[in-house]
Amino acid sequence: MSTRLGVLGHRGYDGLQDVLAELQRLAPQLDLSLFVERGLLDDARDAAPLTEETALDVLLTMGGDGTFLRGARFLRGRQIPIAGLNLGRLGFLTSGSRDQLSTSLHAIARGEFAVERRMALEAHVTDLAGREHYRWRAVNDVVLHKGGFARVLQLRATVDGEEVARYSADGVIAATPTGSTAYSLSAGGPVIVPTVESILLTPVSPHTLAMRPVVLPPTARLTLEVLREATELLITVDGQVGATFGSGETLHVQRSPHPVLIARVDDAGFFFAKLREKLGWGGLADRD
Repeated sequence: MSTRLGVLGHRGYDGLQDVLAELQRLAPQLDLSLFVERGLLDDARDAAPLTEETALDVLLTMGGDGTFLRGARFLRGRQIPIAGLNLGRLGFLTSGSRDQLSTSLHAIARGEFAVERRMALEAHVTDLAGREHYRWRAVNDVVLHKGGFARVLQLRATVDGEEVARYSADGVIAATPTGSTAYSLSAGGPVIVPTVESILLTPVSPHTLAMRPVVLPPTARLTLEVLREATELLITVDGQVGATFGSGETLHVQRSPHPVLIARVDDAGFFFAKLREKLGWGGLADRD
């Protein structure tokens, strides 16, 4: 039976057209049915258009971690493994490079890949009347932060109805273990192994040294409120989408019932090896 492969890509990466051409060349040999997002169909004329309703066995993203995150958002919680082909430099979520395209496609066609389950977050905003305005799903993080003004925010965080802290800060990050190596890391948060399910609460530039990141259980229901009226407040999800945050609104964050499935088609998925390779984890390299 043919393997149904969805394809998303980022045109900002050099060589994407060549990768698409190779993908179309190999697909008939491997009995892959290609479904390509509309923005790439000009370079994939033999493929069918990819929609949010297309039945898929695997989704292939071609770009970097941002493209992978866009792919996860595209699936809207559907339990379809995502194989990330890295065309860039960092690639924490991706599992193969353009030089490994043929190997990756053979593994996908044969179903010979491991699947990692990564915890995701769900977030929504309510107003004073309890009406819901937005709903998002995050692989990395949900951030409540200031826009263009210089004043610090006064924020209140509660977990399961109990007050955790009142922050004077530029913002607050609610991150998954996967997102612990993203924005939260640059804000001073700890690195959490992706299989250790939890919600990481990290203040951004807190105004007091007493404020430190907190690791919450995965069952926690987190709410964030602004205590002092402010303008130009924003919510950003995975660094890609979001909305403004108004006076009297409340941000709610909790674990999503639908994890993100990562298809690992190579042996590069070991977490600490990734840290050493991508971030120089573990100190200076050995010297002669």
